[in-house]
Amino acid sequence: MLNHHKEDTIESVLKEKRIIHPPSTFSANARIKSFQDYEKLYQESISDSENFWGNLAEKELHWFNKWDRVLEWDPPHAKWFLNGKLNITYNCIDRHLTSSRRNKPAIVWEGEPGDSRTLTYEELHVEVCKFANVLKQLKVTKGDCVAIYMPMIPEAIIAMLACARIGSVHTVIFGGFSAESLKDRLKDSQAKILVTADGGFRKDKIISLKSQVDIALKNNSSIVEKVVVVKRTSESIAMEHGRDYWLHDLQQDISDNCPPEIMDSEDALFILYTSGSTGKPKGVVHTIGGYSLYTHITTKWIFDIQDTDTYWCTADIGWITGHSYGVYGPLSNGATSLFYEGVPRPSNPGCFWDIIERYKVNIFYTAPTAIRSFIKMGDDIPKKFNLSSLRLLGTVGEPINPEVWMWYYEIIGNEKCPIVDTWWQTETGGVMITSLPGAISSKPGSASLPFPGIVPDIVDKNGDNVPDNTGGLLIIKNPWPSMLRNIHGDRQRFEENYWNSLSKKSDEHIYFSGDSARRDSDGYFWILGRTDDVMNISGHRLGSMELESALVSHQAVNEASVVGKPHEIKGEDIYAFVTLNNGFEATNELISELKQHVVQEIGAIARPGTIQFTRELPKTRSGKIVRRFLRQIAANQNIKGDRSTIVNPDILDELKEQAQLHNHKY
Repeated sequence: MLNHHKEDTIESVLKEKRIIHPPSTFSANARIKSFQDYEKLYQESISDSENFWGNLAEKELHWFNKWDRVLEWDPPHAKWFLNGKLNITYNCIDRHLTSSRRNKPAIVWEGEPGDSRTLTYEELHVEVCKFANVLKQLKVTKGDCVAIYMPMIPEAIIAMLACARIGSVHTVIFGGFSAESLKDRLKDSQAKILVTADGGFRKDKIISLKSQVDIALKNNSSIVEKVVVVKRTSESIAMEHGRDYWLHDLQQDISDNCPPEIMDSEDALFILYTSGSTGKPKGVVHTIGGYSLYTHITTKWIFDIQDTDTYWCTADIGWITGHSYGVYGPLSNGATSLFYEGVPRPSNPGCFWDIIERYKVNIFYTAPTAIRSFIKMGDDIPKKFNLSSLRLLGTVGEPINPEVWMWYYEIIGNEKCPIVDTWWQTETGGVMITSLPGAISSKPGSASLPFPGIVPDIVDKNGDNVPDNTGGLLIIKNPWPSMLRNIHGDRQRFEENYWNSLSKKSDEHIYFSGDSARRDSDGYFWILGRTDDVMNISGHRLGSMELESALVSHQAVNEASVVGKPHEIKGEDIYAFVTLNNGFEATNELISELKQHVVQEIGAIARPGTIQFTRELPKTRSGKIVRRFLRQIAANQNIKGDRSTIVNPDILDELKEQAQLHNHKY
């Protein structure tokens, strides 16, 4: 038996015993109807992986030429469906034109000011072909990189698909990023063309995008040759002669006939930048064939997509969730995918529920950080709307606290909608661990079980397995179709970040996710947070997620972020940053109550040394809390590092000032 030392593992301290079973009526009509069906699929996928993926690829996708071989695995480099020829836009659009889906809505879009558009599959085909021909007119050829820096409007999705149609590589850069962040990504990707808009609407304000583009391109710091501008806000903007072009001018008299480029399965589809905890953003490269199949089948089985569904993934297309489960996965399945330009805001806190009611949304996929903000607004807001069209809910982006899960299930789902809590990453391309809504019972806060074909494991720092209910490092032991192929321009970083094997066995290559997790005695996976967020308290290694969940389970707490603070006796002490629900005041009494609540939920080992109340937490634009800055504040250090990915950078200085006053205030 292996001897596991405390420094190798993470103690799991949160106990969650609730189990929510799929409604029998849901299971009866689901694509995967029972746990036995799931087990059979999973065993098939593991016992003969290549045959499993090969059969699915043949059945689910259109290929111009079939592959010679399903997988070539030369660790850590994989090639899937070797010499197979396809085009992802043919699978997302063209093949639906020969059926009744031709006139079915492909994209339903609502702008923040209340304007809207619907594009059928036939209309989407026309728009994609026209945009593709504009790119060709600008001398974009197969393999060229096109950057897309847009608000959430239909043209952003059309631009992605147009790139894929002609074989150019797209890199979507979130429209909220600063000029500096945009410049860095343009330079790294070597984008030839930039597609943008004059601006967009967000929280009742016009966000200028073109002005940020002009700053980013000042002094010609990248190789961008042309800028295509979509008119959205009609604000006055500067247009540089010979570089900047209005899309509507370029599309005059343009043909709507553009046959799809025949692409190799391993040709690059896109580069998407993900921020590391340190260093410059990583340009994750995904290729066409494996990504097409994996996003297609995960969308079909996890979201139980039916032909009559209206499906809404709230993620911006600047993130991998928007790519995989806003655009490519749903369209490949012939679904109706809804997009919304805005976000909940004081002037319209119920906008999400209003959209669900008006468009009769059936499947709703959003982030825990959004759900927590809904909780803070109060139950009375969603209760004003008719949400009865919903039949499935999903969460993505970070672990969801059990009490937040239960609120989502009870208030939004009316205790009738299964919840799929999905764990995956930009690097994985698609969901890796999840429940299947008709087949797998849910445990609030758990990501559940591996998707067919995926073999996750929990190990210590030496790559040895740890016992059930012991926290450790989350790894994937086998290649999968949508896995990242490289870090753009940095193969060494690709190998060192993800494949610098934890295993002692020279012939075993494992993917290290950077997350800590535990597996319970039923095989369910519980994500504990990033490995960077593990605290060492008096020799006990504790993950952030479970401590935060204990705090959030108190009625006063809306959000919590827990980090370690250096302590001369304990090594580290627990420092909690807490936002309160409306109606609760920050007092000494509440601090004492919260500390005791954590002790009751977890034990004396987890008692926070410090609780600092704050109006908000520093988050990325996709809603993730950035703990590395909180660690600096808790340790009374100067705040260092790139703030450009933070949506609310001013909160850092406010938190720093509060922390310095904290001991005097409480």
